[in-house]
Amino acid sequence: MYVILGGTGHVGKAVTDELIAQNKKVTVITHDPKKVEQIEKNGAFAVIADVMDSEQLRQAFSLGKRLFLLNPPADPKTDTAAAERKTLKSILKALEGSGIEKVVAESTGGAQPGDKIGDLGVLYEMEQELKKLPLKVNIIRAGYYYSNWDGFLETAKAKGKIYTMYPADFKLPMAAPQDIGRFAAGLISSDNHNNEPYDFFGPDHYSANDVAEAFSKALGKPVATEEIPENSWIDFLMSAGFCSEAAQSMAAMTKITLEKNYKQPKNIQRGLTTIHEYVEQLVKREKQFNALKPL
Repeated sequence: MYVILGGTGHVGKAVTDELIAQNKKVTVITHDPKKVEQIEKNGAFAVIADVMDSEQLRQAFSLGKRLFLLNPPADPKTDTAAAERKTLKSILKALEGSGIEKVVAESTGGAQPGDKIGDLGVLYEMEQELKKLPLKVNIIRAGYYYSNWDGFLETAKAKGKIYTMYPADFKLPMAAPQDIGRFAAGLISSDNHNNEPYDFFGPDHYSANDVAEAFSKALGKPVATEEIPENSWIDFLMSAGFCSEAAQSMAAMTKITLEKNYKQPKNIQRGLTTIHEYVEQLVKREKQFNALKPL
């Protein structure tokens, strides 16, 4: 049995779907009873557990031998780094005595030690703590998720704009969640483990201008990029619903990425999905969803 923590998000669901397609038995952990029906409809077994309840989580982990681990992202209305350190501590405690033999953990590109640098610091700590456990461990340091652009579909349609805190032509390593999920499913199915993390990117690096071009093509209308200057990052993030602490962490993480202040990856794996293909499918799904809405 394979256990998935974070199985209702983009990457975790892709891992789940790929394992089910391989006729593997999969348990998805969720905190939301409303999601149980859909999880089981998709072919997995669902178990309800609170990520902050280590004993409850340990019982869920004990249903399998291999775990895909994605530390749940915290609500940006909270101090995200502090909240995610708490969930990480609970998860690590739950692994003790759980019977899990192998973990494939989702980290992030540029992970590094540090406080108040968002996921870069929290997920680096996760990597280091997992390595101390008597388990087989694989770490995936994923590029910027294509799905982070999903929220700009409405502004692209309504205003002909998407927004970026990076220079419009600054190219980032990005990746499609479904490609990351397929790679993770392959790792968790194998007996191999590697002390060096895998950096997972798409077929190319992309800029916000490339994303705008993809939206423009998929929507059949011009879409431009609007840059948010560094002195406005905090205000921009707080206007989007981030609290002050979360906004500061995100701004610090953005600056590190912009300045490329991290070790360059060595073990690079690549997916096949381009940003243009991803955005085209995003727009197509939204049109299909709207077509099914009652009049």
